[in-house]
Amino acid sequence: MYTTASSTSSAIRVNGPDTAPIYKFLKASKGAGTCGFLGSRIKWNFTKFLVDKEGKVLRRYGTTTGPLSIEADIKKALGEA
Repeated sequence: MYTTASSTSSAIRVNGPDTAPIYKFLKASKGAGTCGFLGSRIKWNFTKFLVDKEGKVLRRYGTTTGPLSIEADIKKALGEA
């Protein structure tokens, strides 16, 4: 179990019939992305979605994609690239 000094939210479902609405939207927008054989299912923690200011899902990144490796995509989305 992990402990943090910041507040956290309760667990929500990201797959299956009880999937939270936000994850239904994200997966429907960029389902397969880099998730390989699992299709639109979220395999594990740290799946990332890049969303623009209008709410359009630009890209999905798998769990092994490090945060720093998507910096260029974030800057492009912000118009800084």
